[in-house]
Amino acid sequence: MGYIKTSLSEKIGYGFGDMASSMYWKIFSYYLPFFYSNIFGLRLDQVALLLMVTRIWDTVSDPMMGILADRTRTKWGKYRPYLLLMAVPFALSGVFLFTTPAASPSVKLIWAYVTYLMMMTVYTGINVPYGAMLGVMTDDSKSKTVLSSFRMFFAYGGGFLALFCWEPLCKVLGGYDSPAGWQHTMMVVSAVCLILFLLCFRLTRERLHTVGTASVGSDLKSLLRNAPWWILIGAALCSNLFNTVRGSTAAYFFNDVIGPDVYLQFGKLSFLFYAGLFLSVGEICNMIGVALTVPIANALGKRNTYLFSFAALIALSIAFFYVPLTRSGYGWMLALQVVISIFTGIISPLVWSMYADVSDFAEERDGTASTALIFSSASMAQKFGGAVGGAAVMWLLGLFGYNTAAGAVQTPEAVFGLKLLMSWIPALVALVAVLAIFFYPLTTQRMEKIQADLADKRGLTSDRPQTEQTVEEGGGKGNGLARTLLLIIGAILILELAFILFKDTEKGVPDHELPGLRVEGTVLKSTEDGTCSMFTPAASTEGPWSDDVIKPWGKTVKAWLKEAQP
Repeated sequence: MGYIKTSLSEKIGYGFGDMASSMYWKIFSYYLPFFYSNIFGLRLDQVALLLMVTRIWDTVSDPMMGILADRTRTKWGKYRPYLLLMAVPFALSGVFLFTTPAASPSVKLIWAYVTYLMMMTVYTGINVPYGAMLGVMTDDSKSKTVLSSFRMFFAYGGGFLALFCWEPLCKVLGGYDSPAGWQHTMMVVSAVCLILFLLCFRLTRERLHTVGTASVGSDLKSLLRNAPWWILIGAALCSNLFNTVRGSTAAYFFNDVIGPDVYLQFGKLSFLFYAGLFLSVGEICNMIGVALTVPIANALGKRNTYLFSFAALIALSIAFFYVPLTRSGYGWMLALQVVISIFTGIISPLVWSMYADVSDFAEERDGTASTALIFSSASMAQKFGGAVGGAAVMWLLGLFGYNTAAGAVQTPEAVFGLKLLMSWIPALVALVAVLAIFFYPLTTQRMEKIQADLADKRGLTSDRPQTEQTVEEGGGKGNGLARTLLLIIGAILILELAFILFKDTEKGVPDHELPGLRVEGTVLKSTEDGTCSMFTPAASTEGPWSDDVIKPWGKTVKAWLKEAQP
């Protein structure tokens, strides 16, 4: 009996779903903590508590959604209808989340809790069924890896667009420091995500008709004694922690360690080095990693690929700590971000494909068709990892003495803490992931046996479509529409990348325009005696300053030059 295949249009359509989710998720993970602390007006400890308390609800809502979706019966299937049903609430909840009411601090705190809980509930309502669709679109483990790769490729494409455009859109639509700028930008992102989810519904199909005879209690019992599930939950939690800690720290790191007006020079090309660029370049490189996932996983196996990737992330993260805060150092930071993001891109589709394998393992062993319940745990791990990562960043920033006041000058301790959050702390998380996945038992050989057993069972108990019917149904106009949309997205990504590389840099101050002075990274030196001169509106100090002394002032060389009173 041949495995069910999926058409190109279906793969692309499935990718559109996570493109929408990822645009939201990357903004929540990387910019929402900064929004709450520096724009909305919450204290760091309030933000940390908010992110953690709301996860209690997710421990209930995610499994509930999984159980509900597994027992849904419609002409569109079990899971696909929720893409249509939840698309509009998904868009509206995002706008409410980034709305700042003109109210007292207490009312604003309540608003933050209500809107964040609402957003995460709606996110669960659309993302758990979406993830579970992977288990019923094909019955082949390798095809699931391909679908996961399409999913993550589009997810990172969406993340790139959202992260790269976020800060410029905020400035255009009301101001980066203005609540209105953040709200209006989220309106634009929400409209795009609404369209993407509707396209995902239009282009995808559920191919397998799994029918579970077990009760809810049996499904939960099967899940709790599923050893591969426990191991994968731990590894996936670490994966989300790794990404969230680095990503949510980036906005603070660039604001207070690197500064707002640093330009990178590559030959004759010069461009602004800011958090959005750093993160969006990472998204592009994630896409490269996704493209490498299938051939590497086919050669090494999913478990070994996961191990190798996280081992590399440990070494690369530690190296980030020792990069100097100089112009050449900033180039190395970007280079490390490129390589780190390629490896995180390899890992992401593996996680979702391995969840589908865990679902097949449970169905073969216990006879439970609980795909959505298992994928709900994946959603819970994603959100819990994001919450723990975001909360940990807030608590650690508070511990290191980070000052959230506008224009605040950070202490050396706070700067040191930001460097740790971009390096050693993610490295420790990656080490835990390596230790967890080492014990994962579902090897390639074992999954081949499980799939053969399930093929026999499904052939006897389900109305299983043949491969030829699947290809025919997925072709035609759907393929043409999918290719057109893919070309449009590719053109947008190329234009965005060209904008990065050829950005106008008239505001930069080239070294040859500094008479009698030269710039070495963050140090302004006299060409005569090598001493440094630093001027601020409140003070003028001269001496042999080191980077560690200069950077806590929160000023870049170009800012000093504009304010200097020689």
